[in-house]
Amino acid sequence: MGIQLTAIHWVYLVFIVFILALLIRRRDTTMICVTGILALGLLATATLSGSVSGIFNSFVYATKELLGTIMIISIIVAMSRILIITGINETMVSPLTRFLRTPAMAYWGIGLIMMVTSFFFWPSPAVALVGAVLLPVAVRVGLPALGAAMAMNLFGHGIALSGDYIIQGAPKLTADAAGLPVSSVMQASIPLVIVMGVVTTVTAFWMMRRDQKNGTWRDGLVTDQGTAGPLSAAGTGDDGQVHMSAGLRKALAIAIPLLFLLDVIAMFMLHLQGGDATALVGGTAVLILIVITLLAHRSQGQGLEKITAYLIEGFIFGFKVFGPVIPIAAFFYLGDSAFTELFGQVLPDGSHGIVNDLGVALADHVPLNGAVGAVTLTVIGAITGLDGSGFSGISLAGSIAGLFAAAIHSGAATLTALGQVAAIWVGGGTLIPWALIPAAAICGVSPFELARRNLKPVLLGLAAMTLTAMLLV
Repeated sequence: MGIQLTAIHWVYLVFIVFILALLIRRRDTTMICVTGILALGLLATATLSGSVSGIFNSFVYATKELLGTIMIISIIVAMSRILIITGINETMVSPLTRFLRTPAMAYWGIGLIMMVTSFFFWPSPAVALVGAVLLPVAVRVGLPALGAAMAMNLFGHGIALSGDYIIQGAPKLTADAAGLPVSSVMQASIPLVIVMGVVTTVTAFWMMRRDQKNGTWRDGLVTDQGTAGPLSAAGTGDDGQVHMSAGLRKALAIAIPLLFLLDVIAMFMLHLQGGDATALVGGTAVLILIVITLLAHRSQGQGLEKITAYLIEGFIFGFKVFGPVIPIAAFFYLGDSAFTELFGQVLPDGSHGIVNDLGVALADHVPLNGAVGAVTLTVIGAITGLDGSGFSGISLAGSIAGLFAAAIHSGAATLTALGQVAAIWVGGGTLIPWALIPAAAICGVSPFELARRNLKPVLLGLAAMTLTAMLLV
C-alpha cells in the first residue's frame, strides 16, 4: 500500500505547516495560500501560465464547493433580517429567556440545543437556525458572541457531526472502508465522542471564563457588524421596526418553528441528508422571508421590492464574510480531488490525493500495536481533516484502521471510530477557519479568532480521546 511521495507532497506539507503557524499567531494567510497554489501549479504543469491560471481556477473551485454554505448563510441572514425588524424574533425567543439567564446557562443551553438540532439537520443549517433564535438572548445575558459561536461550533460541528448517529453518513463511510457493520462503528464511537465532547466543551468554557476574569478575553467581532453579530438588533440598519400587530406577530412566531419542525419530519420521511437537508431548510427560509415581507410591508405597497432588498442584504453579508476564506480553502482543496481536476493526473499511480497520500505514508512508517495504532489513527484523522471538509479522509481512516486491527487482532471498530471522530473534529468545523464560517458568520465573529479559541480545547480533547481508545483497543 506504499505511496511514493513526490516534491508536490513535500511542498504541500511545508505550506500546511507554515499556514498553521500563521493561523496560531493570528496573521493573515491569503498571500501564503496563493503562493502555495502557485508553487504547486509550477510543479504540476512546469509552466508559468498553467500555475498562474491555477490560482484563478482554484478560487473558482473553492467558491463552487462553498457555494451551498454561502447560500444557506445568506438566506438565513436575509430571513432573520425581516424577523428582527418586525419583532417576530423577539416574540420567538422570549420564552427561552427564562432558561438562559446567565452566561453559563446561555453557553450550555445553546450548546445542547445546537447538538440536538445538529443530529437531525447536520450542523450548517442547524447553526443558522439556532443562532438566529438564541444569539440575541445569549448576548443580552452577557455571553459574548464569540462564546456563543464556540458553543454552537463545538457541540454541533464537533460532538453531533463526529458521531452522526441519526443521519449516519460519517459512520457508514468509515465502516464501509474498514469492512465493518455501521452499528459496530457507531457503538464504538460513543465513549470516544463523550470523552472528546466533555473535555473540549468544559475546557473551552473554563478558558473563556478565566480569560474574562483576567481581562485577556478577545471578542473576535467582525468590526463593521455591530457589537452583537449580524443577527442582533445592532445590525438592523436604519429601517427600525416595521409595525405588525401583536396577534399576527405571535401567530408567525409559532408558525415559523413549526415549519422547520415539518422540515425535520420530512427529512426522516424522505431520507434527506447533507445537501438535500440544507436545501429544504434554505427553501423554507426563502418562503418565510417572502410571506413575512409581504405582510410587513403591505401597507406601504413595497413588499415585492423589499423581498429583493432583503435577499441582496443577505447575499452581500454572505459573500463579504466568505471573501477572505476562499483563497485559504482553495489551497487546502488542492489536497484532495481538486488537484487532479485543476492540474491533471500528475500524482503517482495509486495516489488518492496529496493529503491522503501523506496519511498513508505515515501509516507505513510506524510500528503496529494498539497504542501506536490509536495515536496514528488520531494523527491521520487530523491530517485528513486539514482540507476543511472532515469527510474526505474518513474512508482512508477506516481502511488504515482495518490494517492496524488485522495486525494486532483487535480493536477494529474502536480504531475506525477514532479516525472518524478525529477527522471530523479537525476538519468538520472546529479548527479549520473556512469550515468555521457558519458559526462565525451567524455570530458576527472572526473565523480565525474562533479557530484560535478552539485550538487548545480540541487538542486536549484529542489527547484524552486517544488515551481512552488505547484502553479500549
